[in-house]
Amino acid sequence: MLAELQNELSLLAALQKELDQRKVDGLLRQRRLLDSPQAEYIVANDKKYLSFCSNDYLGLANHPKLIAAMQQAAGDSGVGSGASNLITGHHRYHDELERKLAKFVDMPAALVFSTGYMANIGVISALMGRNDAVFADKLNHACLNEGAYLSRAEFHRFPHNDVAGLERLLKTSTAKHKLIAADAVFSMDGDIAPLPEYLALCEKYDAYLYIDDAHGFGVLGEHGKGSLSHFKLQSPRIIMMATLGKAAGVAGAFVAGEQVVIDYLIQKANSYVYSTPAPPALSATLSVSVSLIEQGDDLRMHLRHLIKTLKTNLSLKHWKLMPSETAIQPLVVGSNHAAVSLSEHLQKLGILVPAIRPPTVPVSTARLRISLSAAHTEKDVLQLAKALNEAEKGLTI
Repeated sequence: MLAELQNELSLLAALQKELDQRKVDGLLRQRRLLDSPQAEYIVANDKKYLSFCSNDYLGLANHPKLIAAMQQAAGDSGVGSGASNLITGHHRYHDELERKLAKFVDMPAALVFSTGYMANIGVISALMGRNDAVFADKLNHACLNEGAYLSRAEFHRFPHNDVAGLERLLKTSTAKHKLIAADAVFSMDGDIAPLPEYLALCEKYDAYLYIDDAHGFGVLGEHGKGSLSHFKLQSPRIIMMATLGKAAGVAGAFVAGEQVVIDYLIQKANSYVYSTPAPPALSATLSVSVSLIEQGDDLRMHLRHLIKTLKTNLSLKHWKLMPSETAIQPLVVGSNHAAVSLSEHLQKLGILVPAIRPPTVPVSTARLRISLSAAHTEKDVLQLAKALNEAEKGLTI
């Protein structure tokens, strides 16, 4: 008994030691307490801020039509799904959303998951196995990597957006089935993957392309259909995932592809099969959100204007804005402590921009991740640009 207690305490001590070290290294993360809806202005930790933290790219998270839709749907369907999809949890609202999403992204079928993380680990681990191979960009989101690990397939990582490096790996692979997995828009760099080149490699080496379009859906392409539409790509070799808590403004995710792929995932994706689905009211709300996205060309035009405004009005000599044409505008500062200090300085001015540090980004590339939204005004963006310009001249970090 004493030995067991000592082992438990040694584990607790080890955990505390690691937390203490993270604090020393400038890597300790903390949560903010939000007391307002997501919007361009939020109340966090009892203070009002101009926020550039949210992935609510179209400003739909507090849209009155979505609020009304959720209120009505909750009255119709209740607040919980009550059982897994394959028992009695698959509500008509879930089914209608899947059909609407498939039609919107020009895919044969779609399947809704509770989160993007669950979608990625579920899809890759279901489709790939021990005799297969997954080829992943080194800057992919963690859940794509974890899906590959769970699949027990061979896991190969290629340098960021390196088409030639990927082809070298594909050329030497003897795997039974091959899957290229990549973010379409990279969440910390804001750049877009070379999807047409990846699809060409799939055709050449009999592989399939799985894209995570979390940050492209709703923003890129015709009427916000996403990165595939942006590049005008269609192929039975493509499977796409997109989240519904970013530009769509609500919660969840969906996977779209050939009907046989979706039918197979219903049977084999563990994160779908063994989970209770999100409340039906969320799916009803998302059906309205898809319509707002489709009708949101003016929002996307305004967002593009804000991106241009930020780039035009930043005049920095040392900090570097990464080359991104998307709503994600990363400002590389360098060290962990420098990024945290700059973020804290902006907070004192009433502006929230998160500091992103390793392991989320490579060592020595700590940055501020500026997320623009169609809810922002030009005045908001000019205020941020002015604060950053003055900070670089006046801060010693």
